[in-house]
Amino acid sequence: MKVVTFSDEEYGDFIAGLNRRAVPGDEVRETVAGIIREVAARGDEALAGYAKQFDGVDFEPGGWRVSEEEFATASKETDAATKKAIRASLRNITDFAKHSLRKDWSFRNAEGAKVGERFLPFDRVGVYVPGGKAPLVSTALMTAGFAKAARVPEILAATPCGPDGKVNSALLFALKSAGVSEVIKIGGAQAVAAMALGTASIRPVDRIFGPGNKFVVEAKRQLVGAVSIDLLPGPSEILVLADKTGDAVCIAADLLAQAEHGGDSLVGFVTDSKRLLDAVLKEIDTQAATLSRGEYIKQVLDQSAFAVLVKKFKDGIAICNDFAPEHLSLICEDEAKRVKQVRTAGAIYLGNLSPVAVGDFLAGPSHTLPTGGAGRSFSGLRADQFQRRTSIVKLDAKAVRRSLPHVEAFARVEGLDAHGRSVAVRVVHR
Repeated sequence: MKVVTFSDEEYGDFIAGLNRRAVPGDEVRETVAGIIREVAARGDEALAGYAKQFDGVDFEPGGWRVSEEEFATASKETDAATKKAIRASLRNITDFAKHSLRKDWSFRNAEGAKVGERFLPFDRVGVYVPGGKAPLVSTALMTAGFAKAARVPEILAATPCGPDGKVNSALLFALKSAGVSEVIKIGGAQAVAAMALGTASIRPVDRIFGPGNKFVVEAKRQLVGAVSIDLLPGPSEILVLADKTGDAVCIAADLLAQAEHGGDSLVGFVTDSKRLLDAVLKEIDTQAATLSRGEYIKQVLDQSAFAVLVKKFKDGIAICNDFAPEHLSLICEDEAKRVKQVRTAGAIYLGNLSPVAVGDFLAGPSHTLPTGGAGRSFSGLRADQFQRRTSIVKLDAKAVRRSLPHVEAFARVEGLDAHGRSVAVRVVHR
């Protein structure tokens, strides 16, 4: 874990480097563009080739759809405790979603026109659930579960399978419980391309949701236009910002919990307390030695973990707002004041007793959050993102007459006389 203090010569450059932009590298961009072109041109044949290349599984074109028999088997194989946890999470997700769904409204403007908005669920959405290192059961709930709460009629889920062509049973049970209509055992950028563009066996969706690796995120970015997306949620990351009141045991546990995702995950710790910094570093070593995913954790700690000692706590707030973390754990004496100063975090966990893992699995808000600095421009996944907005305008004769002078003025300035006439004829005819 890289440790930097405010008195180090490299401090300024290191802190400046934490101001990130979610811009892909050329290699990732070109690789994904090639995959999208292949799927667009060759459809199911391309998907079968990528399944063999990346997942080691042989599929006949179209043979990647999960059958009802597979769902039934998954339900039998999922233990009671897991089912109970899944149902508890879905209950909280549904309750949380009800508070963020948008509702129709209308009012009359100054000219008397009735204006408003109508909100309807998308007809068909796609959710991407990463596979590989771990079956992300919670991600299935925190994407498809929100779609179900928003009453989306068709939910397509894409998730990679193993070389045996199977998907983890608990993950399938979670997807079914969350209301998915169909599941395809395809992963990576090719799955995103298939959901956006469609193939012979896969009907395209209206919008795509869910996190993934850098290739999945880049595929979503490149396909905007062919489809809409939720946000740019990539590999997991956490920033813990704590003063002297921080509990080293809890902080180390949160950092290691995110590090065990491995891969491109990123963990950071910022404090103005040298004593706490030393205690956390020691505790990380102690706890890491007891965890089962030590290889993944070591990779993240060696390559993409940092700890920063700042001179003043306000410097830590500035670092947070530049870094735009996916998860922020904020632990400080003046919590009410400091939380108002945080502008760019995807989700904020307050105090020593708010583990990020509860948000990951159970609390209710979606854990699908912007990463890589995208938090400056995107918010986390919400239920209202599954709704399509339409504006409504209705005028009566009086409203048309009162609107006419203003419309004619705009039409004259912009040289669009037909616009003005289209309003004027309604006044003349009345």
